[in-house]
Amino acid sequence: MIIFILAGNKSAREKGATMSGPGNRLFGRRVISGWLACLLALVLISAAGCSLEKMALKKAAGMLTAPSSGNVFTGDDDPELIAGALPFAIKFYESLLASLPEHEGLRLRTGSLYIMYASAFVQTPADMTPASEVESRQAQLLRAKKLYLRGRDILLAALEKKNPRLREELKARQFKKALSPFGPKDIDFLYWAAAGWVAAYSIDPFDMSIGLTLPEAAALMNRVLELNPNYASGAVHNFYILYYGSLPEALGGDENKAREHFRQAEKLCGDSDTSYLLSLATTVAVKNQNRQEFISLLKKVLEFDPDRAPQTRLVNTLNKRKAAWLLEHVDDFFLPPEEVPKDSEQVERKK
Repeated sequence: MIIFILAGNKSAREKGATMSGPGNRLFGRRVISGWLACLLALVLISAAGCSLEKMALKKAAGMLTAPSSGNVFTGDDDPELIAGALPFAIKFYESLLASLPEHEGLRLRTGSLYIMYASAFVQTPADMTPASEVESRQAQLLRAKKLYLRGRDILLAALEKKNPRLREELKARQFKKALSPFGPKDIDFLYWAAAGWVAAYSIDPFDMSIGLTLPEAAALMNRVLELNPNYASGAVHNFYILYYGSLPEALGGDENKAREHFRQAEKLCGDSDTSYLLSLATTVAVKNQNRQEFISLLKKVLEFDPDRAPQTRLVNTLNKRKAAWLLEHVDDFFLPPEEVPKDSEQVERKK
């Protein structure tokens, strides 16, 4: 799962500030009421002239992309509430972005929310859809793939304003030249564009039109790692666990690198976010057919109390649901002991 952080919510991520329980719900209603108030205000003043309307749009955009607006999502303990609210939020941000295409805050929030929504509320439920409902599952996964790419392209458009030849240079594997213009202020765009890019490939590993571009996505994330190895309390390391752990070696997969990033993530977010545990379980442990490690990692996810880290309550609640489902379906991911390849047995003995 992609770590559920709101881009641009730096102060909340770093300070861990949050509201919990009824206070969080009340704040959520106030934020949604704020959206509606902004929308009504825009309608009422639209007849007053273009300049006044533009001023109002910028004011609304500034309010809606302020750091304090993000934690209402990430700190909630009710995934269904957030799943229902996010589509409205996303389209509202996107409607403002259509009028203010140069507003970086709106572009960042819109693109990243598309990717987070696809991960948490489209792909994850699809992954847990019963095997008998093949058509429904495939339809959801296709939808998730489209949402990932839509979010990625919204974010790449912002990066291309700083380097108009970005895609051309990435395609030519001129990674240093392509990414040297980007600094700390661009890190959220780089992270989310790469995350959406790789997530879209994970939906359909046989889509070589995306698969062959994975080094380009990795280059974006490498730049994030260069700029801030501790970005978002380990989010970048969780990305690499999934990246190196899931890909075949021919496309850059590397178990040793995945495990090294697992250790780094554990140091940075072991007491606040369980995503790194879920990531290693669903990639390396499954690939190695290491049933014991798989179960051990998922039990740690279940043992974690989401209230220990209010600022990441939502992702940890979702992770517990996913871990419980995986444990219930453990036999779907592992061969019977007598059918496990010898290489996998040797790997398991080394752990």
